[in-house]
Amino acid sequence: MDHVYDHLVTLLRDKFEVDPGRIGPDSTLDALDLDSLAVVELYVTLQEEWRVPLDDSAASADLTLTEVARAVAALLATGESAPGHGTSQ
Repeated sequence: MDHVYDHLVTLLRDKFEVDPGRIGPDSTLDALDLDSLAVVELYVTLQEEWRVPLDDSAASADLTLTEVARAVAALLATGESAPGHGTSQ
């Protein structure tokens, strides 16, 4: 999960321009000043980059970075991928 978390931090810093000093495992997306549109955009970006079927309807500003990273890591661990992007054939 560490590589997912590290990528999430990089994404927040580079794409969403979040101050790195404010980013921590227990930081909520709301505490990082991501509005609801930015939270959905983050989920969509993670889906595209990791090719996992994250449910962006479950995206919430109350989630911590650890919770978001854990959700992505769990999908990666189960080998789930978005339709058309499967690794096992």
